[in-house]
Amino acid sequence: MLNTSPNIEAPDEFYAELIQIHEGLSDEDSAALNARLILLLANHVGDRAVLREALQAARAAV
Repeated sequence: MLNTSPNIEAPDEFYAELIQIHEGLSDEDSAALNARLILLLANHVGDRAVLREALQAARAAV
């Protein structure tokens, strides 16, 4: 089951790191970084049912 409750330790610090890692990148490189990050995190999760829920939740939000 996908956990959508706040679960990131020090979320403000994480967000600042996420923004900082993109500094100086072109839009194309920034998109590539996001894709790599998504795939790394998806691999860490591993559970296809949870990943499917995440895909559906993300799509429903746009």
